[in-house]
Amino acid sequence: MTDLDARTLRDAYDTQLRPEIPDPLPAGVTVERDGPLVRILGLDQRGFLTYRTLDGLAGAELDALIARQVEFFRARGEGVEWKLNGHDEPADLGDRLRAAGFVPEDQETVVVGPVSALAGAVPLPPDGVRLSEVTSREDLERIAAMEEAVWHSDRSHLVTGLAKEIEADPQSITIVVAEAGETVVSAGWIRYPANTGFGTLWGGSTLPEWRRKGIYRALVAYRARLAEQRGRTLLQVDCSEDSRPILERLGLVAVTTTTPYVYTP
Repeated sequence: MTDLDARTLRDAYDTQLRPEIPDPLPAGVTVERDGPLVRILGLDQRGFLTYRTLDGLAGAELDALIARQVEFFRARGEGVEWKLNGHDEPADLGDRLRAAGFVPEDQETVVVGPVSALAGAVPLPPDGVRLSEVTSREDLERIAAMEEAVWHSDRSHLVTGLAKEIEADPQSITIVVAEAGETVVSAGWIRYPANTGFGTLWGGSTLPEWRRKGIYRALVAYRARLAEQRGRTLLQVDCSEDSRPILERLGLVAVTTTTPYVYTP
């Protein structure tokens, strides 16, 4: 891919996927606007702040916008994530967020690429592992238990959040598990954002003893085929440094970074 390709893919990401607002809204989820900023409440264990652009806000005006979010979520006694992309302006936005009490978490890379590169041949998972699509709350709880074993932290919010999305529109998301016997060893889901050409990939955590066996790659390709069946032409992933080499070998291109800046009252 050339630099121009990467810029074109980033432009598609900006114009089609941002701001990241669920459509349709799951029950109990509300969307509010403060200037160019979109505040999403009730979707996860904390609030979410998103935008396509901050419309040139800088200096004191930008600090005031950030301060209003801090006061809003402090009054609610609720944490909030400000999703900052590496190409967002102004360049000192991260510094201003930190000055206001937001703490950056691990940076990920946003990769984008054509569905066709991944969906042409779906690799089989290793012997003894099967892939299947699930929707039941019991299966969502099994996914959360697997993620808790991987990350050693509470993942119960996944059960609530994914269940809300399925209830709002079962055609907007597909959840795929990789199982060995009765054990969920990995899981990932794909969302089909409305009025876009994208499928977006999420999850992908895998139990340590099942890594480096091709399970993650099989999950990615399986979901790419689902995207292709729905007429989507591009895939997007916020990926870790572990996943990035796999996704780039499959034809996805790094277009920017994303860092969650989290404020906790």
